[in-house]
Amino acid sequence: MMPDIHRKIASLHKQIIKCDKCPRLVEWREKIAKEKVRRFADENYWGKPIPGFGDPEGRLLIVGLAPAAHGGNRTGRIFTGDRSGDWLFATLHKFGFANQPTSISRDDGLMLKDCYITAAVHCAPPQNKPTVEEKENCFPYLLQEIRWLSNLRVIVALGKFAHDVVLNAGKQLGLATTDRSAFAHGCEKKLKPGLTLLGSYHPSQQNTFTGKLTQPMFDAIFKRSLDIFGT
Repeated sequence: MMPDIHRKIASLHKQIIKCDKCPRLVEWREKIAKEKVRRFADENYWGKPIPGFGDPEGRLLIVGLAPAAHGGNRTGRIFTGDRSGDWLFATLHKFGFANQPTSISRDDGLMLKDCYITAAVHCAPPQNKPTVEEKENCFPYLLQEIRWLSNLRVIVALGKFAHDVVLNAGKQLGLATTDRSAFAHGCEKKLKPGLTLLGSYHPSQQNTFTGKLTQPMFDAIFKRSLDIFGT
């Protein structure tokens, strides 16, 4: 029989996929799915909200900003089919959280172990910039995920946007930290005893191509996660 947490998360995924709360995002994601780009012209785009993915019993939660227009919005899985995903899943595989280093499509056999991935906003936004209202519309989904993922020990926020959303979720769930330090790569905050928030630069091309985020820097985030698990 499927564990209760798996049933709850599966039900939440169905809600997310059907969500149409944000007219601007609905219009944008469907427009991208119809017009496509030349290199993916022969593919059928997903063009719907992207739910979380991974192990609901995991100790590690990764929170990104939003799906990429021609990544998750195309493939239907978070961080799948784009360069950010290449970085993320190669690193997760290195540290034992993924069974393979690549994430190409929903049926590529990728499985996560002890790790669950979600986003602050579940639809691809224009210019990768959700509005305040769009962020607030998606916020209850993240609250539910954090509330239900009862084994969590570490939350890794990819970028300041995700970091601030997770801090807000912590406040709503009574996990507020007294640490008011600003977001920085490697920043660490205790949300409650046994639950730590780690900040990381997002593995976007803007950061990885310029050297703002290097592989050793990204590795350090997941090494620290494993260290926290051991304490």
